[in-house]
Amino acid sequence: MNTDILKQLENARKLHAKKIVVDTHCDTTQHLLNTDWDITARHDEGHVDIPRMREGGIDAMFFAVYAPRPSEPGEGIAAARHQISAIQSMAARHSDQIILAKTAADVRNAKTEGKIAILIAIEGGYLIEDSLDILREFHLAGATYLTLTHSFHTSWADSCGVHTDLSPRHNGLAPFGKQVIRELNRLGMMIDVSHVSDKTFRDVLELSEAPVIATHSSCRAISPHRRNMSDEMIKSLADAGGVLQINFASAFIDPNFPPIDIDALTAWRADKTLPRPAFFAHSTPLEVLVDHFDHALQLVGTDHVGIGTDFDGVPTLPDAMQDCSMLPNLTAALLARGYGEEDLGKMLGENALRVMEAVQTLGQ
Repeated sequence: MNTDILKQLENARKLHAKKIVVDTHCDTTQHLLNTDWDITARHDEGHVDIPRMREGGIDAMFFAVYAPRPSEPGEGIAAARHQISAIQSMAARHSDQIILAKTAADVRNAKTEGKIAILIAIEGGYLIEDSLDILREFHLAGATYLTLTHSFHTSWADSCGVHTDLSPRHNGLAPFGKQVIRELNRLGMMIDVSHVSDKTFRDVLELSEAPVIATHSSCRAISPHRRNMSDEMIKSLADAGGVLQINFASAFIDPNFPPIDIDALTAWRADKTLPRPAFFAHSTPLEVLVDHFDHALQLVGTDHVGIGTDFDGVPTLPDAMQDCSMLPNLTAALLARGYGEEDLGKMLGENALRVMEAVQTLGQ
């Protein structure tokens, strides 16, 4: 590594130490369901734990509550309750190192105290099972945002899909979906438009009185994956005061990424003695990820871009970004592209906290 790169990396680490660094989406909650897994220990597998968060200068992470599409009534609610409880228990067990945060002020206090802020997020509107009462329950339990859909339509909102072509079911938001948006505004709970269809996105922006956040999406202009957002969508999001939090998944950001064999990936995840799927051999340069940040920053400015890694939720990541300890590599690359410390401080965390503050101020 040459001297210039080392200097930029040193500057990036110093910047992380000074600023508040927020990652608005990881799937580390799934590890918490294994009672033998300790978040305070450094692990060789996975992407997130407290030692690596500290090494990466990360101050706050939103832990997603996620479960597959429920097959029986009550199944999704039960799974979400179980995962919320696991996050709460983990935070209580390690209160010397972790604060379970509900507000931007909590995140700032955690930084001051030298602790890590963990926040709860609900990834998938299907987990409320068409009940505003359940949405309110999750909010009271500490959930700070709701991702409206996942990779399939809910009964009230269209998804963009991921691995299959999905014909619209509702042409955006169904009537109950509009009730959900109004209730999220009333509660002061952030609306996450990652995973939604383009029409659902437009319906949300038209209806929401509060800024909206895309917690883990990237730029369609760089990679035409349906999980990414078009320039028009990114501009609309910014015009409404929202933030695009860039997703790090190689499959989403790299236009040259090979097709993923879902069956092979599912089988391998269930039995690691099986051969790794072929796409794991593909290498995505870090510069591809940097290009997404650069594009969004140039498109809408430094007030509307942030970090939403999708750590522990995706099979492959760019080079030099294999886990959360390596986040300063991104900051160093953006410093090398000429972005200043104050602008990067917004991107690293202040933009996400600003939306959170605005949403909670409008809520009750």
